Amino acid sequence: MASRINTGFTLIPNQKYRRSNRRSSSYFSNTLGSDSQPLSTLGNFKALPLEIFQIILRYLSVKDISMLSMVSKTVSQHIINYISTSSGSKRLLLQDFHNLELPSKRQDSAILEHYRSLGLLFKRCTLLLPTRERLKYIHKILAEVSCFKFNGCAAPIQCLGLPCYGMFLQTLTAGWDELECHRVYNFLCELTNLSRKMQTVVCSKPGSARKLELRIRLFCRNVLLDHWTHRSDSAFWLTRILKPWPMVNQARLLYIIFGPISPQDGQVVWQKMIEGPTDESSLKGLADAIKLLYDTGTKEWTADDVISLVDELSVVPREWLLENNARLLILSGNNICFTFMASKAVNGRAIELAKLIVFLALVCEKELYCMDWAVKMMQKVCKVFSTAMERNNFLQNVANAFACVIMEMLQSVMAGDRDEDDRSFLNLFHLVHAQANFHKEVLYLTMNTLST
Repeated sequence: MASRINTGFTLIPNQKYRRSNRRSSSYFSNTLGSDSQPLSTLGNFKALPLEIFQIILRYLSVKDISMLSMVSKTVSQHIINYISTSSGSKRLLLQDFHNLELPSKRQDSAILEHYRSLGLLFKRCTLLLPTRERLKYIHKILAEVSCFKFNGCAAPIQCLGLPCYGMFLQTLTAGWDELECHRVYNFLCELTNLSRKMQTVVCSKPGSARKLELRIRLFCRNVLLDHWTHRSDSAFWLTRILKPWPMVNQARLLYIIFGPISPQDGQVVWQKMIEGPTDESSLKGLADAIKLLYDTGTKEWTADDVISLVDELSVVPREWLLENNARLLILSGNNICFTFMASKAVNGRAIELAKLIVFLALVCEKELYCMDWAVKMMQKVCKVFSTAMERNNFLQNVANAFACVIMEMLQSVMAGDRDEDDRSFLNLFHLVHAQANFHKEVLYLTMNTLST
């Protein structure tokens, strides 16, 4: 009985199992001599016409095709040819980015997962090409998807095109070294003219180019930043975006990319930090970005750089309300908050620092945070001052700041500056309670120190 051969994987065929062995040996030797490389790399697929090979690919998932591409260079080339065909690109480049009839997270995650698998397929198929050639080939294939382009979609907020493109690029470049990733960023900048567009928005009056601000935000978030699992990767790409610019422009870009947006049209709300106290959700994106740059320990960002960026951010587009500044510092974490305050202490800005302490206490009162945190932060900052006189003057400034801010709020209430929801009166109410709880914690700290 003739033995059977397992054709579930690629084999270098043995002559006695080939049907062509029934023919003359001279025919086989001619075939082997003229086309030995494809025969050795295609294995049993050599017996299939290219059309049949492509039909087989239609029945395989993207993940399976990706695995198949690793069999040999010749198989990989056949798969690349299949991707380039109209049927292959139509099947692989799904463009169901605007299916709003049945919106669901499951549907969104399915198409994102598809482009993750597609990114892995392209990563494996183009493995032997230089980085720039890989990017040129991939761009050539993806160019027909209009929603992957910077200005390609008419409804970018409702579109999943850029998130899918970002997922594809994240999978493609995962594990690449920094030099290669630099090339990817430069390639994307050339492709989209991103640097020129950024220059337009940072040099214009805030809000004068709202649609362009929105496009930049969506491209940076969805394509470059949001899909990374490791914080160091996100920090790398955020650094590429910010570092070419002066500090004042870095702060503007940071606000455009992570600042508060309108729930109606998704556009950046520039007056949010100026007009009144804001909530945690409006500041969380900015705080997370600041922590990302500070905590990842990248050599391109020193602590002074990050603190200067926070200081610059607090005047974009004009000086923020101190309550919003205090809330941002709290959300940014203890290290950034202390370093920011210590910087003010060292630079002789004690009065400004004392007022900031007042609003840290106010935010703690409003958000039901532990007031002893604010007291301990003040105690820690006191140690930055080099002399007892400086410390005493600072503590006096804190007491004066509480009194001054309370009087300002009281005058506003008495003048009748009360809005529909009595925000001014409620602010005064919270501040009086904040002062009482702050001083209570100071007394506890003092008595505990004396008892020990």
